[in-house]
Amino acid sequence: MELTGASAVVTGGASGLGAGTVRALVAQGVRCTIFDRNEQGARALADELGSLANVVAGDVTKPEDCQRAVDQAAEGGQLRIAVNCAGTGWVGRVINKDNSPHDLDAFRFIQELNVIGTFNVMTRAASAMAKQEPQANGERGLVVNTASVAAFDGQIGQLAYSASKGAVVAMTLPAARDLSVVGIRVITIAPGLFDTPLLGLLPEEQRQALGQSVLFPKRLGDPAEYGALVVHLAQNPYLNGEVIRLDGGIRMPPK
Repeated sequence: MELTGASAVVTGGASGLGAGTVRALVAQGVRCTIFDRNEQGARALADELGSLANVVAGDVTKPEDCQRAVDQAAEGGQLRIAVNCAGTGWVGRVINKDNSPHDLDAFRFIQELNVIGTFNVMTRAASAMAKQEPQANGERGLVVNTASVAAFDGQIGQLAYSASKGAVVAMTLPAARDLSVVGIRVITIAPGLFDTPLLGLLPEEQRQALGQSVLFPKRLGDPAEYGALVVHLAQNPYLNGEVIRLDGGIRMPPK
């Protein structure tokens, strides 16, 4: 895909993996719409990056907010990339220590954010991309969704989170097949342990221990490495319908 002059929408783009993606795409000349509930953080990043970054404040679980973000990214007719990084985790076992069942509202919240949010942006972005003129190789766009190694190596307490990320994995191939007719590729990245604001809440000693659990290199992943992979996916047209683990070789233990 030719990136210079293209535009992208990145959910959760104000921090973590999303911010790493925005920085990597802007460095390639891509105009990025940062779509995030954290408007202050999104605007700070946009101010840092200059004219190629703009902001839509909103919630991926609200279809109308997703449409606003896609519409802004599509202005000028060059929406080529959508990256879904918005999401969060949850800790809760199937039954609690008192043998009461997992909270349904918590389970539903994680599915709404991680699965429905991904669906909302993917479908709307693909609809906009399908209306664009194809590039020379017939390609119109790329959707990158974010799963997690928890989709495969779910730990104790990750019932809701693993279910949501497993759903993102399962959407990958049918979405790629559906969109192949209009020249849109769909790929999912399954990150391992990354240095994001979520892990930033942990004590430094615990963060170091998590890094040492990675096969190699023995550290937490850098969001810039996630962004670099997104750029490569955009530039390599033969990657499609695949789930790629970006995890330093880690296989998560039960806890």
